Amino acid sequence: MKYIINGVEKPYIQQNIHQLLQSHGIDPEKQGIAVAVNGEVIARSMWRNYVIKPGDRVDIVTAVAGG
Repeated sequence: MKYIINGVEKPYIQQNIHQLLQSHGIDPEKQGIAVAVNGEVIARSMWRNYVIKPGDRVDIVTAVAGG
């Protein structure tokens, strides 16, 4: 079983979005992060409850300051 994160296929591990972010070195408490699963943006308030399923396509976007 696998899932896709930012276009890269990964072995599936059952976890919620909050845990997924942590496992990829992203602080889920940090502002400027958006997560979409299968094209649907998941509200930050749901990250601890939304469990990733096999075959899901997860996109993580972080805001970057600059100019």
